Amino acid sequence: MSAPLSPGATIGIIGGGQLGRMLAMAAARLGYRTLVLEPQQDAPASQVTNGQIVAAYDDPAALAELAERSDVVTYEFENVPVEAATRLADQIRVSPPPRALEVSQDRLTEKTFLNDIAAQTARFEAVSSEKELAAALKAFGGQGVLKTRRLGYDGKGQHVFRKDRPADVSAVYASMGKVPLILESLVSFDREISIIAARGLDGTLAAFEPAENVHRGGILHSSTLPAMVAEETAKAARQIAFSILKALDYVGVIGVEFFVLPDRSILVNEIAPRVHNSGHWTEAACLVSQFEQHIRAIAGLPLGSTERHFDCIMENLIGDDVERANALSMEPNLMLHLYGKAEARPGRKMGHFTRVFRSQEQVDENDPEA
Repeated sequence: MSAPLSPGATIGIIGGGQLGRMLAMAAARLGYRTLVLEPQQDAPASQVTNGQIVAAYDDPAALAELAERSDVVTYEFENVPVEAATRLADQIRVSPPPRALEVSQDRLTEKTFLNDIAAQTARFEAVSSEKELAAALKAFGGQGVLKTRRLGYDGKGQHVFRKDRPADVSAVYASMGKVPLILESLVSFDREISIIAARGLDGTLAAFEPAENVHRGGILHSSTLPAMVAEETAKAARQIAFSILKALDYVGVIGVEFFVLPDRSILVNEIAPRVHNSGHWTEAACLVSQFEQHIRAIAGLPLGSTERHFDCIMENLIGDDVERANALSMEPNLMLHLYGKAEARPGRKMGHFTRVFRSQEQVDENDPEA
């Protein structure tokens, strides 16, 4: 195993969005410098990093410069070109490894990988023609979620078929761009949860407890801790996350989303090889956030504690929601985090906030008569 990075070392980050911004802030607290590769000037991450290379993510010269000026390279989103990450990995350690990108960028590859390691998912069928879509729909009883295999996020690139709302298969297939697709069966679930887990450079594993998530319009609205799930369900989710980390020889933080079924069993919805929106609550409720955990992992430091010290609810500020920022900033027991984006647009994540609460256990411990 490589020795831990010394303070003053440089961590390269591909991607300049809000996740890159929060990674850079965590790195600075640990004494590291950061360099971001991002084509957009004045991106959220570039406002807090030590430098920016303004170029496309797959620009050969920019990648060579990033490798030359960094001690390790990571990324803040899963659509980094695999070829670029592989090229970088020939010159410098890239964490998480390019294999994690390869698996997560294609929903069919992802679902197949998960099933191969005994992680259960919704039923799925590859769709590459209108005829295949019709056949898959018939096999799924006339309903399912049709998704693009690549580049979908926050509910984009999806269409839901329901038996009570018949749709023109030909029109839907054409509207999806005739790109490679996957049809997933509809899942009747009680709630959605996610696990934020990490694997260190030495193979050590750690996981935060599951968050209970609510989505609106395909975009995460809130994450609540503690999640209303049985301990057996939480334990199963952690073990699946650990299996994924080990199978990918992963280093860093990963987000794994699950459906919780009425019988308390779980299905994996998707994986994200990066820090995750549903882990933002760790900033306010834990001593070590998911962002610091990721930096610790890729730098070769010991993983930090995943203990939660408060109950909490994290909510995203999307589009014009950011206008609530001033009022929110006056609330006690609330951590506000804005991303430095100049323009609010519908569906755009502008920031988030986390309200923290004393748990009933804490109240009982401090005041036996409460």
